[in-house]
Amino acid sequence: MATLKLKIVVVPTYDVASIGVADASTYPTDPPVVTDPILLATPPGFPTISLPFNVGSYNILTSETLGITPEGIINPLPDGLYTFGYSVAPSSVNFTGIAIMRVDRLQEKFDNAFMTLDMMECDQAIKKQAKENLNTIYLLIQGSIAAANNCAFVQATELYNTASNMLDNMMKKNCGCTGNNYMT
Repeated sequence: MATLKLKIVVVPTYDVASIGVADASTYPTDPPVVTDPILLATPPGFPTISLPFNVGSYNILTSETLGITPEGIINPLPDGLYTFGYSVAPSSVNFTGIAIMRVDRLQEKFDNAFMTLDMMECDQAIKKQAKENLNTIYLLIQGSIAAANNCAFVQATELYNTASNMLDNMMKKNCGCTGNNYMT
């Protein structure tokens, strides 16, 4: 007989308008202990919302289900720190939680910047500088995720903001470089 061990995981949806939360828990089969499963979700800048949770399943959340937009309207979800708590009973003993740094919109912006980089450009110095900038931005995005995974939420936000600002500057200036500042 399995013992109750709650675990939820956030699974990529590759869609800026949704986030997936999957149940990876183990449950005893006799007697079943799953009563009133709820997911507490806190999107960045919004209050915590209590949602029904499908046990043993993959739950898709949108701006509508998270209470960010009115019913019938689904917009891209904001990036930032999300916290999720899962409970199968009113007891705090039967509770688990996680926090993640969502970067889907920033990743979409990064992808667009990457696609504007002309790989066949004649000016190799400018191309090298743009690649170097994109590599730095990518590392900042990954650092933001890693910081959030290790509960360093202030650092996660700072790294995210730095990456976002670098991307904005790069896109405004059509790469933001002259080719003279590439360092090997």
